[in-house]
Amino acid sequence: MSFLARLVPIASARTALRFASSGRFYTKKHEWILVDKTVGTVGITDFATEQLGDVVFLELPEAGTEIEKGDSTGAVESVKAASDIYAPVSGTVLEKNTKLEEEPGMINKSPLEKGWLYKVQIKSVEELKELLNEDQYNTFKEEEEAAH
Repeated sequence: MSFLARLVPIASARTALRFASSGRFYTKKHEWILVDKTVGTVGITDFATEQLGDVVFLELPEAGTEIEKGDSTGAVESVKAASDIYAPVSGTVLEKNTKLEEEPGMINKSPLEKGWLYKVQIKSVEELKELLNEDQYNTFKEEEEAAH
């Protein structure tokens, strides 16, 4: 195997890890994930909370739960609607925000900070490449608002 052939897999893994080492990424279903190396903190966007209205109940996954990208991991209920929460990545839930279960309205006040839902050990950082960065998410959100 040539020197270059041996480097390509290493470079690809490093690129993926660098991509996943930090930052907030978004789904088209209005979840976000804030990534620190291979641990992600998951929540719903301020746009989602505005659409839902006052949140009155949350169902969150338990620590140790294995989740798959795109699968429902819980639910959020408001005075106006109920919606599933979808996993932005596959992995293992490390902890859930128990304070949020006690005070669900906190998600309306601080969806990107105190209103986080759960933390996940990311199974494959490669999945992050399929998510939107902030600029892409804002463009998507504007297009979605214009369509309604």
